[in-house]
Amino acid sequence: MNDYDVPAGIDVLRVFCGPDGRHGNALGVVRDGRGHPDEVSRQELARKLGFSETVFVDDPERGHLDIYTPGLRLPFAGHPVVGAAWLLDLEVLELGVGEVFARQDGEFSWITARPEWAPPRTLQEYASVAEVDALPAPPPGEGWLYAWAWEDEAAGRVRARAFPRRSDGIAEDEATGAAALLLSARLGRALNIRQGRGSQILTAPAPAGTVEIGGRVVLAQAGL
Repeated sequence: MNDYDVPAGIDVLRVFCGPDGRHGNALGVVRDGRGHPDEVSRQELARKLGFSETVFVDDPERGHLDIYTPGLRLPFAGHPVVGAAWLLDLEVLELGVGEVFARQDGEFSWITARPEWAPPRTLQEYASVAEVDALPAPPPGEGWLYAWAWEDEAAGRVRARAFPRRSDGIAEDEATGAAALLLSARLGRALNIRQGRGSQILTAPAPAGTVEIGGRVVLAQAGL
């Protein structure tokens, strides 16, 4: 057994860590996807691991990725792609939605993505940070909720929390790149988002309607 109680051969990253290196969203990375060759076996492993997302690497040189939540397969998700780009040290990754470009900038790892790749989210603005902080996990209602409020609108600083509100055991998502992407596209500006317990996500509008998503990544546990 280990800190994250995962089988040997699976790396665990924390993506979108805070400035102190803490928090971030845990990500399981199966570096050799051949051990789980079909969608059924991958979905079962993702369910057993229980991370908000697990990514399977089908080609480490080309960066071909396959992403799963505990309950479904995703064509795109932010923190798995940022994490995989950092781990594999690649500038281009291949997903079902298309090519995703990545870059490293000091302590931050960035990807460039299109808003239409992200799954639908309800982006609900609240009047104050205190209201966002006071929400139960999850709040009443149905559908994926991204609750946010301005911490400092002039500076682009946002407080956010994310609630999948689905029956897969994830009551609150610690750091959600896809939702940050959608919020940045809607507001049309760069954002510095503090999500969950203390994770940090950066965004910046990019050419041709794309958005860059960036954050810190740490290796929490190396697969043996």
